[in-house]
Amino acid sequence: MKKSGRRATIVRPRCAHNTERGMTLIEVLIALSIIAAVAVIFLAGMSTSSKAAIVNQHQVIGENLAKSQLEYIKRQPYDAISPIEYAQLDPGQIPSAYAIQIVAVPMNPRGDSEMNDDGLQKITITITNNGETVFTLEGYKCFTGQ
Repeated sequence: MKKSGRRATIVRPRCAHNTERGMTLIEVLIALSIIAAVAVIFLAGMSTSSKAAIVNQHQVIGENLAKSQLEYIKRQPYDAISPIEYAQLDPGQIPSAYAIQIVAVPMNPRGDSEMNDDGLQKITITITNNGETVFTLEGYKCFTGQ
């Protein structure tokens, strides 16, 4: 038996995916930066929506307090003494950090030059939360002879 000078070589079959190169570092970095940008935009949107929900909650609380206070004032006897002072809601009904300011001004529907109390008052209720105005409500109280 003669030995030839050739060496046996192993022939590997070529597949289509063997000819493709892997992802380069630049492609990976671009993909990660796109994912990071999408994540930042998503988190910013979540932050904005949660802030909007908190502001909305303060406005709803302020509106409910103002309406309750106005109805409470309308149930009180008419006050024709200047300066006009009406009682506020019980402190137990007002959440902490909220404050109520009431301004009652006599109106002059007759249009005479004297500022007499003609039986009509404009009531302005301002609700504040930590010193910031949350809601303002205006209403009227009239003297009904009771």
